[in-house]
Amino acid sequence: MTLPLSGIRVVELGQLVAGPFTGSILGYFGAEVIKVEPPGTGDAIRGWRLLDEEGTSYWWRSIGRNKKSVSINLREPRGRALVRKLMLTADVVIENFRPGTMEKWGLGPEDLAEDNPALIYARISGFGQTGPYSHRPGYASVCEGMGGLRYVNGFPGEAPIRPNLSIGDSLAGVHAAMGVLLAIISRYQATAAGEAPLGQVVDASICEAVLNMLEGVIPEYSGAGAIREPSGTTLTGIVPTNTYRCGDEKFVIIGGNGDSIFQRLMRAAGQPEMAEDPRFATNAGRVTHETEIDTAIADWTAQHPSHHILAVLEEAAVPAGPIYDVVDIVNDPHNQERGFIENVTIGGKPLQIPAFAPRLSRTPGRTEWAGAELDTHQEEVLRAILELDDNEISALRADGVIGSGRSG
Repeated sequence: MTLPLSGIRVVELGQLVAGPFTGSILGYFGAEVIKVEPPGTGDAIRGWRLLDEEGTSYWWRSIGRNKKSVSINLREPRGRALVRKLMLTADVVIENFRPGTMEKWGLGPEDLAEDNPALIYARISGFGQTGPYSHRPGYASVCEGMGGLRYVNGFPGEAPIRPNLSIGDSLAGVHAAMGVLLAIISRYQATAAGEAPLGQVVDASICEAVLNMLEGVIPEYSGAGAIREPSGTTLTGIVPTNTYRCGDEKFVIIGGNGDSIFQRLMRAAGQPEMAEDPRFATNAGRVTHETEIDTAIADWTAQHPSHHILAVLEEAAVPAGPIYDVVDIVNDPHNQERGFIENVTIGGKPLQIPAFAPRLSRTPGRTEWAGAELDTHQEEVLRAILELDDNEISALRADGVIGSGRSG
């Protein structure tokens, strides 16, 4: 089956999370992604967090999937010349170096525009390519703070809480991938109109990707002067939606904020009089009486085990669910039936990795292979794409311009 991005060549120059996540999305849906890594060490993600018996990060097997690995030293002029040649064969380039780095190496968008005018150049950084903060290092932790996410995440009066993930990097990766797809559509539109297909720069900022998630925070401040504050386990201005402790010490999430849903919830909780109380008939009224409502629901959940609470609410058609850890996620029959947990083999051993959403009915993405060992595709890229001969490859290898290579 031909995947949506089949025939699109992507050269990925980024490291760690944001740039590689972009490449992973594109590769999952059919793009040929050639990942250029530093010789010897490769992408730093290869050595992050938990490692397998070969000393490679389990995370790498997921984020490096479907990518052809080559190693070229970008700090060497001959290495940059090789990468430039590779970029001139590409439809898309992804990079997440600090702004100005690619220009310093002579590999910026303007350096390539004349020779590859259709090139889509995706750039991911902390604060974007322009503006007074553009030169700053773009770590997700900092950008999540300046993007407003950390401020609203936590409990009033306490230090803001960080989700145990680099969520800002992943959000930026999703936005960059979306920008690449929009730019590809623009090229196809130009071709259909009989015009020359032109590329463009996709400028994705971690900070702005986070800002994009702030819903009504900015217009509420602009229009009403309201500053959204942290609200613990609740959601400001929407009641009831909260996390409740059950009799077995497990937690459930209940979203009963629709008017008719609230009535069903309170009847299921043994509070029919609250279901009919005119004070709670609309969300505005429920917000005014949030403490009274949450106390009644918490008292009910505390008297029963979580499985009982969830069964009762499912019967009442009230949105509710448990809080899953990773064991729950991989064993959930719904996730398994929909194929969201994929199985790959590494060194003869099975490994589970998550699929990429969304699901397409006719041309769904797929994992062709897990993150490859460094230089697995070195020979293929050097010979078939860059058209180097044995002598050229040997000289470059001897001088440390390219990695040692491996069969695969």
